[in-house]
Amino acid sequence: MKALVFEKYAENDDFEKILQIKDIPEPEPKPTEVVFRVKAASLNYDDIWAMRGKPIEVPMPHISGTDAAGEVIAIGDDVKNIKVGDRIVSHGNLSCRTCQLCTSGREFDCKKRLVWGFQTGPLWGGYCEVSHLPEVNAVKIPDNVSYDDAAAASMTMMTSWHMLVGRAKIQPGQTVLVMGGSSGMGIFGIQIAKLFGCDVIATASKEKLDKCIELGADYAVDHRKEDWHKEVRSISKDISQKKDKPPSLDVIYEHIGGTHWNKELTLLKYGATIVTTGATTGYNVKTDLRHIFFKGINILGSTQGTRAELETAFYWMSQGKIKAVIDSTFKLEDAVKAHKKMLSGKGLFGKILMKP
Repeated sequence: MKALVFEKYAENDDFEKILQIKDIPEPEPKPTEVVFRVKAASLNYDDIWAMRGKPIEVPMPHISGTDAAGEVIAIGDDVKNIKVGDRIVSHGNLSCRTCQLCTSGREFDCKKRLVWGFQTGPLWGGYCEVSHLPEVNAVKIPDNVSYDDAAAASMTMMTSWHMLVGRAKIQPGQTVLVMGGSSGMGIFGIQIAKLFGCDVIATASKEKLDKCIELGADYAVDHRKEDWHKEVRSISKDISQKKDKPPSLDVIYEHIGGTHWNKELTLLKYGATIVTTGATTGYNVKTDLRHIFFKGINILGSTQGTRAELETAFYWMSQGKIKAVIDSTFKLEDAVKAHKKMLSGKGLFGKILMKP
């Protein structure tokens, strides 16, 4: 079968030197595994980290691809709930399922956790014609959700749901600031907050503000402006006056980091929450502690989510309340172009897919 493979790391992000299309054997299912023909897989930033070998090294030779959707073509002898012909999408969090963290609902914190398609291998990910997963990591796709939409949603929709619902526990009527509203994470953050009846302010670059509004955001602000936070504060005051509630923000949905951090803290009201995952513009931030202890702010870390959260989010997608946004689709042979587009972010709105 055809697979996108690399056997060494890319210096200076020269992906063209390492990415190759190779012919490798199709996998055979282990007793608790399913084998599926990949119909679509979506890019994630862990693809970039894998090719760089930073922040961690990955097994070689390597196949990336954490979010893959396809049709089951074979099952292991001990598989109970999935059959040949089922449409499935990957739940990329491989955990032991038996430790105290897993059995208490924190499978994303399992000490043996691996991110499928990033830390797995050799030659085990979604960028190929046929791949395999443990049954517990194969989630059935609702009938009215396409392979493309399922692949585009899997990791980012689950992570967004966990951040807002599982961690921040958003409530109807709250005012939520979604940072980076045009990103894969932001697109789902906007929709989930609106699903829960929140007032949503999204940030994005100037050319993407209208698209955030189209997704459901009530307001959109250009976070590249030096004083973007002042505009957000003004909007939050207007919302408060109209709805006769305390001013400022209830929840900030954060995955940008970098220089925005302290400005975000100034916007939160007393007892409010900022929930953060990732740090695409930098992780080494300075924090003015006065914003935290004077106002009793809750700072919540979040990463990935549970299979149950993914299935819940897919239910709402099947009801038309959440939708995937796909920017573009590439063949595996055009992987260099696809990854460069993701890395630059120029003109990007939504997820990038690759297909065998």
